[in-house]
Amino acid sequence: MIVVASTSPIYYLVLIGEIDVFPQLFGKAIAPQAVWDELNAEGVPVQLQNWIAQPPAWLEIQSVVNEPDAMLERLYAGEREAIVIAEQLGGDLLVLDENVARQIAVARGFKVTSLLGLLDEAATQGFIDLPTAVERLQRTTFRASPSLLKSLLERHPEINSETNAET
Repeated sequence: MIVVASTSPIYYLVLIGEIDVFPQLFGKAIAPQAVWDELNAEGVPVQLQNWIAQPPAWLEIQSVVNEPDAMLERLYAGEREAIVIAEQLGGDLLVLDENVARQIAVARGFKVTSLLGLLDEAATQGFIDLPTAVERLQRTTFRASPSLLKSLLERHPEINSETNAET
């Protein structure tokens, strides 16, 4: 399975200590050079710069061979290059958070998920403690509606009942 990720999902998974969901769910993932550049940019938390300075073996950094078309120009570089690389490689899944990027990817025939989709699947497979991951995510600059986060947690009543039983 060829999985291509943009910056945001990697960024936040590193910050909340759940980046291992990528290899747990997919074995490996591909990130465009632009993702490396964005994670290494001035002003990015040192934790992220340190992580991307020596990316794990499961993360392959690839450069774009073909230039993006005009429709992609309105996207951030990481999203734009993720879509182009997925097109070049015949990607099976794109991991994107930005709505416009997701819409473009779906229109081009790609299966798409997001950071929250990864957390949902990782919780389903028992790889993460979802309430803890969501709590950590809420302490970052990640933006999602409270109702969306509540819905995500409610999809895992077995997790919520275990958490409530412990308190």
